[in-house]
Order: sequence, then C-alpha cells, then structure tokens
Amino acid sequence: MKKLLLFLCCIFFLFSFKEGKHPYHVGSVEINYNSKSKTFEITGRFFLDDLENGLSQKYGKPFHFNDEKYKAQLNEALKNYTAEYFKLKTDNKFLKINYVGYEEDNESVNFYLESEGVAAPKKVETAVSFLYNLFEDQINIVHIIVNGNRKSEKLTYPNRYLYQQF
Repeated sequence: MKKLLLFLCCIFFLFSFKEGKHPYHVGSVEINYNSKSKTFEITGRFFLDDLENGLSQKYGKPFHFNDEKYKAQLNEALKNYTAEYFKLKTDNKFLKINYVGYEEDNESVNFYLESEGVAAPKKVETAVSFLYNLFEDQINIVHIIVNGNRKSEKLTYPNRYLYQQF
C-alpha cells in the first residue's frame, strides 16, 4: 500500500502539469498527532487552480491566490470550507478543529489546521471530502501519524471516510 501511495505521489508531481492544466485531481492531507502539544496538526496540499475553482464554485465569487487583495477573503473562505469538508474523531469523540492559515506558491496551496488537545488516541476516524464539490475524479491521499506510526490511504470520490487503529 505504501509503495502505491508513493507511486501516486510521484505521478502527481511528475505529470501534474500540461500547458497550464493538470490531468489529475489529487490532493493530500496529513494528520499528525503531536505528543508534546497533544493536538493533531493537519496539513492539506492541493493544486492552486483546483482550490481556487472549488472555493469559487462553493461560494459563488472569484478567489485568486497569489494576489494580496484576496488574502482576507481566502482566509475566511478556507476557514469555512475546511470546517465543512474535514472532520476528525478520536476514540468516539469529535474534535474541534481550528483553521490556522495557508501558504501558497505558483502551483499549490498548503493550508493548516490544528485540533483541540486530546490524549494519544487508540483509534482515529476522519471524513475528508476536499474538492468533491468540484471533481468527481478527485483523489485525496490521507496520512495519519500517531506516535511515529504512519498509516496512509487513498480516498476517491465519493468515499470520504477513513478509520485507523493505533
């Protein structure tokens, strides 16, 4: 399974752009338990144009990364979007997730979330459906890391639920 995910990530980056467009709709979400802060640190990474289009379709107005005048609107939209399309549950308790911010480059956007504090979990459940509102071929590769134990899985539209034991 790990080799397949590594292969998919390589394909994602090697063949991701063709005349300004990319043929695959792939993103990744890393959910990392920080034992010092006792929180989950979540990073989502998506193609910039896909996320712009997903936000624009969802909220009915244009969004443009790499343009400072949209920064406040993007932060508000991403805060709302991530709250709707990402849920995290540990040991049968939903966690409050806080939006931290985002970073961008010419091709992709990373957004950052953090959970409320929680003891090291034995089971983690998540619902991840980023960009399912835009693409029926969206693939979200999800990595869950607890105490150095990494479990990864590929979610394809419409599947959004992932459950892991640690």
